[in-house]
Amino acid sequence: MKSSVIPIILGMAAATYLTRIGAQLIFSHAGIPAWLERWLKHVPTAFLTALIVPALLLPQGYLDLSLNNSYLLAGIVAAFTAYKTKNVLLTIVLGMGVIITLNKLVL
Repeated sequence: MKSSVIPIILGMAAATYLTRIGAQLIFSHAGIPAWLERWLKHVPTAFLTALIVPALLLPQGYLDLSLNNSYLLAGIVAAFTAYKTKNVLLTIVLGMGVIITLNKLVL
């Protein structure tokens, strides 16, 4: 390992520690305000949406809303399955099954 990597790792560890301990110190006495707690509940949804939507809509780097976009079709099936069943494992299995099947049909 290069010797320049060690200071980078230590610096990032310090930055991570300071940001986490800072929030801990600020909210330990007063608690988290209700408006912030309500806002923070939406962070996981926003984060997952930001990761998933570009992969579904831009699989080759450009907008593809056609029936040839197997990622989009599998995403629609997975979203519908998740909505109807609330079953994570079934959603993953069906989504993966659809994308594998569509990719095998195209190739």
